[in-house]
Amino acid sequence: MTRADIVEAARRWRGTPYVHQASLIHVGCDCLGLVRGVWRDIIGDEPESAPAYTPDWAEALSAETLLDAAHRHFRVVALSDFREGDVLLLRFREHFPAKHLGVATSTTHMIH
Repeated sequence: MTRADIVEAARRWRGTPYVHQASLIHVGCDCLGLVRGVWRDIIGDEPESAPAYTPDWAEALSAETLLDAAHRHFRVVALSDFREGDVLLLRFREHFPAKHLGVATSTTHMIH
């Protein structure tokens, strides 16, 4: 598995419509579904099942559920060190929970 393999796998998801909680290429996905699908394509079986979640789950729970899961399955790198193929975890403001994911396709672009 190379970074180029990850980027290529993520790019295959472009054009997949948004469908909350879905993870089916060309059928529907959300940002977690994109990362889950790339994982399946590159690594194989998902390491854990995604729990059911509502669109406002992060605000409702006030918890770092997505960040906690990311820590279980990905290596943390400094923002200044991320590269293509890395999974990016996003939050809207510093003290808000992280609730979006993307795959970096370069240091200036991502698929979300």
